[in-house]
Amino acid sequence: MTEIHPLLQPYEPSEDDPFDSVKAAHLLNRGGFGGTPEEVEKVRKLGPQLAVDWLLDFPDAPAEEMSEKDVPDLSAIAGYPKDFRSIQQAMAGKTDDEKKAIRQMQMMANRDAINATVDWWMRRMTYGSTPLHEKLTLFWHGHFVTSAKDERAAELMWKQNELLRANAAGNFRTFVRAISRDPAMLDYLNNSQNRKAHPNENYARELMELFTLGIGNYTETDVKQGARAFTGWAHDGNDYVFRRFDHDEGIKTFLGYSGNFNGDDIIDIILATPVCARFIGSKLFRFFAYEEVDDKLAEGLGSQLRNNNYELRPLIRTILTSKAFYSDDAMGSQIKSPIQLTLGTVRLLDLQMPQYRALVGPLTQMGQVPFAPPNVRGWPGGRMWINTSTLFVRYNMAVNLAGGGSILFPKMGGRRFDTPAKGNQDVQSPPANFQPAAVVQTADSAEDLVDQWVQRLIQRPISPDKRQVLIDALNDQPQRPEYVRKMVQLIVSMPEYQVC
Repeated sequence: MTEIHPLLQPYEPSEDDPFDSVKAAHLLNRGGFGGTPEEVEKVRKLGPQLAVDWLLDFPDAPAEEMSEKDVPDLSAIAGYPKDFRSIQQAMAGKTDDEKKAIRQMQMMANRDAINATVDWWMRRMTYGSTPLHEKLTLFWHGHFVTSAKDERAAELMWKQNELLRANAAGNFRTFVRAISRDPAMLDYLNNSQNRKAHPNENYARELMELFTLGIGNYTETDVKQGARAFTGWAHDGNDYVFRRFDHDEGIKTFLGYSGNFNGDDIIDIILATPVCARFIGSKLFRFFAYEEVDDKLAEGLGSQLRNNNYELRPLIRTILTSKAFYSDDAMGSQIKSPIQLTLGTVRLLDLQMPQYRALVGPLTQMGQVPFAPPNVRGWPGGRMWINTSTLFVRYNMAVNLAGGGSILFPKMGGRRFDTPAKGNQDVQSPPANFQPAAVVQTADSAEDLVDQWVQRLIQRPISPDKRQVLIDALNDQPQRPEYVRKMVQLIVSMPEYQVC
């Protein structure tokens, strides 16, 4: 068995390097969407190993820990078709004008259904009992990319989201086979149009370039031969179907192997290639720890995945308990994604989650909307989250959530973030009268109150000068909500709040 890379050895707390509240908060930020002081203290007491066991304590299957009312009921949306066949039935015997009106109604209903699905997932990420499960679902959503902009059926996007959740920490081989049969993926990368007479190479190309191997680890011939193996893979409504007469039964030569391969054979050959495990292991490491992965570390991550027969859970546990994860390179070095920034602020301020339609404008401007990655490569992330325009919106988003900002969001028709639009009274914002004392009790002094809020929101020390600015903002009146609110808004406007 390959010796484990030194950076992947388990982090062992010591007197000089204890597992303190800063490290516990780091784990909850990377393994979820941030932790309240109570959650941070729970993790600190568990220690690094047991805390990760707790975060990984979810089944390798869809788990409905949320109540039934929190599951998107797409059938309740007026005009949304119950299934694909009902679309055809609705068109039967209609004039061209009537068909146009039906299509417009269905498009509007599907848009509402997408909004309901996004709203459901964002609430699940914010309030769900298994934050690492949802964080992994978000990771795989940015890896096995599809977009609601291209998929006209909200139900298929929801079903794919459940597929990602079901396989999030399971077996990667099983995962790739499942996503290759997923109707939303078959639509997004055009494999439903992949027939032996006219092979479509889109899925075969992205399967290798983005999903399993990475650029430079295959040839154009491999793309063409792989596409032949996936001919006939399609869907009928919500279900995968194999169209035998569209499948190419000829001999294919792929990555040095020859045979009458089908799609599953192609997947097996890909996973037998060592670079696949290195590619996936490194991408997971970058998501949870830090960006720079050298060849030796990549090989160590790949060996972990291969030695466990492509089971993802052991690799995820290795990363989250490793020395690398708690190193200076990882701690406080990751720019929060827009979703992380938004949901984490809602959690840490104990706010009511705004409905998605009240957030779509700023999320769009910040560059991350669930179910709408920019392209098949997903969100670039990292330093790309920050530029001169997105930074302004990020600051103001947090200020608004902290209670009382006045930024106008063009996507909301120029109206105030905290003002319902006419005809959309169900579009709600967080409580406009955010009450800080309901979250953090008034301290004995301004200094104590500042320290409590910094510990809650930034979760690591700040410079004495910045601390003094926050103390001054309280104007020697820490009992006055308006001054506390101003101080909280200053905290969420600090550069330190943009990273975790």
